[in-house]
Amino acid sequence: MTGPEEQRDEARLDDRYALPTPVTPDADPARRNGHRPAAPEQVGDVWDRRVATGLAFLRRRLAGDYEVDEFGFDPELTEAVFHPLLRRLYRDWFRTEVTGLAHVPADGPGLVVGNHSGTVALDALILSTALHHEHPDHRYLRLLGADLVFRMPVVSEIARKTGGTMACNPDAERLMRNGELVGVFPEGFKGIGKLYADRYKLQRFGRGGFVSAALRTGTPIIPVAIVGGEEIYPMLADIKPLARLLKLPYFPVTPTFPWLGPLGMVPLPSKWLIEFCPPIPTEHLMDSADDPLVVFNLADQVRETIQQTLHQLLERRPDPFGP
Repeated sequence: MTGPEEQRDEARLDDRYALPTPVTPDADPARRNGHRPAAPEQVGDVWDRRVATGLAFLRRRLAGDYEVDEFGFDPELTEAVFHPLLRRLYRDWFRTEVTGLAHVPADGPGLVVGNHSGTVALDALILSTALHHEHPDHRYLRLLGADLVFRMPVVSEIARKTGGTMACNPDAERLMRNGELVGVFPEGFKGIGKLYADRYKLQRFGRGGFVSAALRTGTPIIPVAIVGGEEIYPMLADIKPLARLLKLPYFPVTPTFPWLGPLGMVPLPSKWLIEFCPPIPTEHLMDSADDPLVVFNLADQVRETIQQTLHQLLERRPDPFGP
């Protein structure tokens, strides 16, 4: 049985992707005037609509009647296929709570900067899904990914289709100049590959390239703190020789992997809290994009904001696997 939230999601997708229903001249007057009589929706009607929507979607995909942008982003595929799957994790498995959405602009550019964790970078996908699902304007988050992501055949295609691109300043600046929300995790592999003993301790933020990109475009920086990712695959050890052999940044040992094989890839059902912090304006600092001191200070301000917010969220969530 689907819940009220799922029905609303499906109705929104159906309205967006379904074919229009023709109005015949002999229809009743209320329908001719654009009004539909209120009637309870039957189970058969719901499934008929789903089948019609699915067939219309397949026809468009097979005919090539869909659009992608210059980075390969396919919004229809993302909203119709990937987000519904990720919403199951976001809402039912991780029971995610989101606060501070008022700090995310309704339109125009923004650079969302978050902490990275979890051994597998599910936090980026959950953040993107949460933002699109919960924000009043259902904004897409254009994630910046490491080179490794775009060297993996299937993963690379999925990343491009869902709006991701290389974590380089030219691409980030172009997206922000186009008015997009861009997501970045400055800790990189140092964040997702840290041991469970170091959970929720932010790693170094690199050289602050994300700050330079924001300064050059005058884009506000929106820090976001994510609690919950550290517990999905608690990393107890890193087998470095295997990592070097497989050309990976790390080879994790968790309570379930590699002992349980493929089952070890099922994330533990931790409770997630996501909080968007007040944006940090950058327009007044556009002339200082190449000043190392300004870049370092701003990066440090973002890092400290996220770290302090993590501490507050952890106090709100004493039980990592609570309701």
